[in-house]
Amino acid sequence: MKISIVEIGKTDSEYLRTGIEHYNSLTGRMVRLETVTLPDIKKRGSLPQDEQKRIEGEKILSQVKPGDLLILLDECGTKYDSITFASYLGSLMNRSLKRVVFVIGGPYGFSEEVYNAAAAMVSLSPMTFSHQLVRLLFAEQLFRALTLIRGIPYHNA
Repeated sequence: MKISIVEIGKTDSEYLRTGIEHYNSLTGRMVRLETVTLPDIKKRGSLPQDEQKRIEGEKILSQVKPGDLLILLDECGTKYDSITFASYLGSLMNRSLKRVVFVIGGPYGFSEEVYNAAAAMVSLSPMTFSHQLVRLLFAEQLFRALTLIRGIPYHNA
């Protein structure tokens, strides 16, 4: 199974980029991993939020291929602890899916079209984080989940 992480806009902060690259490198040793960074909308500030979500939604959906399982990282999604998320990810891996696509949206969330296309939503916390920080948090949790699945000492180490 291949895991794709689709995100809107580049990561501005060097410390976040360093952490994301670290965890993605470790994760990439265990599964086929790709990160797709979609460009920010030009002149974002002059567009209403709904229009921004619509444009971002079109970009996101253009990355989804037939047979992909689309999972949104969204504050209204299912809340897992790390062990339960590992179990969830393991169940996806056992389904012999070709590709699971996790999407980290822009600052206003997703368009209705993206919500409708999604098979599931996952929440990292009841708290709200910047979409750039979510990238680091998710990269670490994905690595943690894979170490739990494979019995590699990391969790509570």
